[in-house]
Amino acid sequence: MQSKGHPPGHIWTILDILNWTTAFFRSRQIDSPRSSAELLLAHVLKVERIQLYLRHDQPLTPDELGCFKSIIKRRIDREPVAYIIGKKEFWSLELAVSGHCLIPRPETECLVEKALSCLPQKAAPGNQTPWRILELGTGSGAIILAMAHERPENLFFALDLSPAALKAARENARSLHLEDKIQFLAGDWLTPLKSDSCFDMILSNPPYIPSDEIPGLQPEIRNFEPRMALDGGETGLSSLHHIINFAGFHLRPGGKLLLEIGHDQGPGVITAVDDSGMYESVEVIKDYSGYDRVAIMSRKST
Repeated sequence: MQSKGHPPGHIWTILDILNWTTAFFRSRQIDSPRSSAELLLAHVLKVERIQLYLRHDQPLTPDELGCFKSIIKRRIDREPVAYIIGKKEFWSLELAVSGHCLIPRPETECLVEKALSCLPQKAAPGNQTPWRILELGTGSGAIILAMAHERPENLFFALDLSPAALKAARENARSLHLEDKIQFLAGDWLTPLKSDSCFDMILSNPPYIPSDEIPGLQPEIRNFEPRMALDGGETGLSSLHHIINFAGFHLRPGGKLLLEIGHDQGPGVITAVDDSGMYESVEVIKDYSGYDRVAIMSRKST
């Protein structure tokens, strides 16, 4: 690891490495170069990020330098930081992630916020019937785990087609001590459910990117994240249409369906909801950037 101003044999301290890596990442147009450098170095040194600055003058060993160099190469090849370090924070929960799962996004917290706002207020034990809440396409389990963490008095179910994703979600539930709160199911969307299964809430962050837009996505996304979690078909609405058309059969009258959607998909989703004839009170919620983000609707009572 050489750079201008650092002769051969230079002793690299934590601060030296952070400054050099930040500049190197910036020269390669890597997003968030400083925070990426911090996360990766903290991972190699097995410390919290704050410790990097409390120990800024600590030299790195040759083994640490070698390991960090290999990780820098992975990031330059555009592998996401979350996959390199194997974890991502969501809703203040630390989740293990891998290439089998979509990396949880901050904007998906809008879906969790809206879902939580729909739940009845907490009541004394025994004074409230728990809601049955199902997540479709759970991936790493980020959404259902956030819900279960906040409102553990309810009953939670999570479904995914990918065995590897379900394994990751189960492991995250175990690490967060929520494994007894969630029942995991394997299968394609709603097909594993019994015909008489009924939920108070169904929510999902399904694939909603149009197929022909995927090649133009950032390489971190198109080259590393699972395509089945991204590809929403020709218009991006394929999975959304499927869920809208069939979720109502598994919702109680008045039950809530909440879906994360693309930034410009509100009108198309509202049309699909109207065409299904199964829902009322459909609303599109914008995220903090002002884009369409969550569609919420209620199962008709009659």
